[in-house]
Amino acid sequence: MSTVSLDDLTEPQAPDEGQAAAEPPPILELIDVRKTYATGAVEVGALRGIDLVVAEGDYLAVMGPSGSGKSTLMHILGCLDVPTSGTYRLAGVDVGVMDEEDLADVRNRRVGFVFQQFNLLPALTAQRNVELPLVYARVPRAERRRRATEALERVGLGDRLDHRPGELSGGQQQRVSVARALVTDPDLVLADEPTGNLDTASTLDVLSLFAELHQQGRTIVLITHERDVARQAGRTVLIRDGHLYHSHEEEVAATEALAATTRIPLWEHPDEVER
Repeated sequence: MSTVSLDDLTEPQAPDEGQAAAEPPPILELIDVRKTYATGAVEVGALRGIDLVVAEGDYLAVMGPSGSGKSTLMHILGCLDVPTSGTYRLAGVDVGVMDEEDLADVRNRRVGFVFQQFNLLPALTAQRNVELPLVYARVPRAERRRRATEALERVGLGDRLDHRPGELSGGQQQRVSVARALVTDPDLVLADEPTGNLDTASTLDVLSLFAELHQQGRTIVLITHERDVARQAGRTVLIRDGHLYHSHEEEVAATEALAATTRIPLWEHPDEVER
């Protein structure tokens, strides 16, 4: 397999004078992406031909019920897994030709993860938790501390640098998680059910933070099963049974076609997909 250096994942060079500036590639581009899992002689299609484009600065929600394929899609977007077939380009570079070392570097430097469970180390302070991606990237200590402090200040926790997770509310812990995602200045912030363990007040707090990051030009993909959370994004797509629907009408047409061939009753459709 040929490999791609991370140097290929850099900003495009400025054009020479007299040349028109080239359009930047989308942050994410999926073309007929499929993922199949084999259990003995049985094959299960988790993703069934996903087409998706996310431009720089987009705020996209991917909404779907349990078992819909949204976790599999999140793993592929975050380079935690690779498609069985199809093409996935991150910042214009085909992820499918990267080796394991390059994929690990992409996960650490180019994608910022925000998880439902926070995944903070309880013995470390907020600042030390945010430093962790920079430790793996071998950034010098003084630079790590400076960047971690700036990231925590950016999410409104500049006065909580020395607090451990147990001394913070759920919303504050998720803000630390967001700061950790931002500290490497990634191309993409990928949030997997980021409000799933939060009460209403903390949920609103974290969604307000995502809205601020979007206004600052961050590219965000949010995975959720909650319609009220999905509505906060700039646009929403629905995933069901491994298929991605870009509009409510598209989803309804596909479901009606399935019902006509299988003679099963229609399930209730969400009243809002992509706006």
